[in-house]
Amino acid sequence: MNPSFIPAESVGELHRGPLGRYVEPYVAQVTRLGYKPESIRRQVRLMVALNGLLVQTGRDARDVDSELVARFLQRRRRGRAGRRGARATLRRLLALLRASGVIARRPCGERSGPPATVVKAYREYLLQERGLAAHTVYVYTQWVERFLAWRFGRGPVRVRRLRGRDLTRFVQTRVHSPGGGDIGHLVTALRAFGRFLHASGRLARDLSTAIPAVARWSLAPVPEYLPSATLERVLACCDRRTPGGRRDYAILLLLARLGLRGGEVVRLELEDFDWDNGRLTIRASKNGQAACLPLPADVGTALAEYLRRDRPAGDSRRVFLRLPAPHTGFASTAAISNVAGRALDRTGVTLGRQGAHVFRHSLATTMLGRGASLPQIAQILRHRSLKSTALYAKVELEALRGIALPWPGGAP
Repeated sequence: MNPSFIPAESVGELHRGPLGRYVEPYVAQVTRLGYKPESIRRQVRLMVALNGLLVQTGRDARDVDSELVARFLQRRRRGRAGRRGARATLRRLLALLRASGVIARRPCGERSGPPATVVKAYREYLLQERGLAAHTVYVYTQWVERFLAWRFGRGPVRVRRLRGRDLTRFVQTRVHSPGGGDIGHLVTALRAFGRFLHASGRLARDLSTAIPAVARWSLAPVPEYLPSATLERVLACCDRRTPGGRRDYAILLLLARLGLRGGEVVRLELEDFDWDNGRLTIRASKNGQAACLPLPADVGTALAEYLRRDRPAGDSRRVFLRLPAPHTGFASTAAISNVAGRALDRTGVTLGRQGAHVFRHSLATTMLGRGASLPQIAQILRHRSLKSTALYAKVELEALRGIALPWPGGAP
């Protein structure tokens, strides 16, 4: 380990404390993640402070857990000690201790905190009893976590105190909430949660019947899209003189030319590209089926430029990585929506929803305007049902005028 990463006065403390043997692998890890020396020194100082606490209280590395870390951070906040990146540093340390077998592993996907137990059981119910897809389970558990946080705040989650009016009020607050998300998913998630609580014996009665129905008309919404000229202006606004601009340009091209979903872009890996044959494999599609798509020339060029010039080195096989450290893949689809939203803002485009999906809508609408059939569009967008694709026919007004019947009694 490079001794410059450890303050000289702290070397002796580290050797005497229980965390001393883990500093070197930690430094090696964050070095691979792209952190700069000054940042690494700051992280090591924090580990030295935690190491000192363990020595003072007679604890071992096996005693380090989320609760001890939370108390440690709270004490440092009271003492006005530096907090920059402290929480992330200790999360990485906990992960290292778990990977080393020093402390127990947390089950995959489980979150810490009061609702963790009931949410974990609900997740298993959706996967095993209901047989839902992993992405759907993720969406539903997100809604349940929001509901539990709204109902119980930071206090303990006492499921037996839940009443039907709690679920009803939560749905009512979200219906008119800006950015409230898909209310249909919310209602379905909470109904499944109510049935789960009853079926598992946690509640004597089924609360799912207390959740109000929300009117949803099939094919009612008209998808927002960008006209071709506007779309090209949005793509051109990326500053391709910078690493971030070149990365964002490649992401936007995947959204605009291939209609990829944000989650599909996040999960792309280097092995998914067949450069010799100009093809891209989508392995984790929404419908659970893999798909092979042609790679347009401009998309391939932009991706190759990003990969050669700007993609940080590291162990991750993800195509798109964070440019600032840690150089890891994006945590969620929100990162792709942020890339899309920033591009729309720079171009002055204002839409009801500024996320990545507007590029997918734009591709479908453009294809329809150029004479593509709904089955052809469904194949590109990888829809399982033509009903999903039929939504785009509503925006092609000229085509609709050609098949419209005259209004009875109206003008010829």
